[in-house]
Amino acid sequence: MAESGPNLVIIKLRVNGENHSVAIPPSKTLLATLREDLFLTGAKPGCFNGDCGACTTIIEGMPMKSCLMLAVEAQGKEIITIEGLKNSPLQQTFIEEFAFQCGYCTPGFIMNGHALLQNEANPSKEKIKEWLESNICRCTSYEEIEAAVLKVSAKRKE
Repeated sequence: MAESGPNLVIIKLRVNGENHSVAIPPSKTLLATLREDLFLTGAKPGCFNGDCGACTTIIEGMPMKSCLMLAVEAQGKEIITIEGLKNSPLQQTFIEEFAFQCGYCTPGFIMNGHALLQNEANPSKEKIKEWLESNICRCTSYEEIEAAVLKVSAKRKE
């Protein structure tokens, strides 16, 4: 771990069930900290202003665009990245439903869909669309992505 200096603060983060201490500038985003300091590269840099959703993580059970959050704001909160899902049913269903092409936006969509399914047992198609509309995909149709979330929800009902 780097030593703290006049422009660094040491923060403690809980990511994917593990505790981490990092020395960072107070202005560093959670996205940059995850990627550069913790080497968790599943959250992708895209627009850097919250429009694309490629950097979506789950903070305290809700999706959060990590490019919009300072790492110091995440202290004391439970953070989950795509690496922390470890082959969740939704990840497998994305494969089965061909819900991605290039894959760059896929972690963000999975994180949003996973958070929705954790917060609502049987979301409607409209609710799924609403939760996924904050993410952008330039390669594929949203139909396959929505179908993957709906399929996992339907499996839970059985």
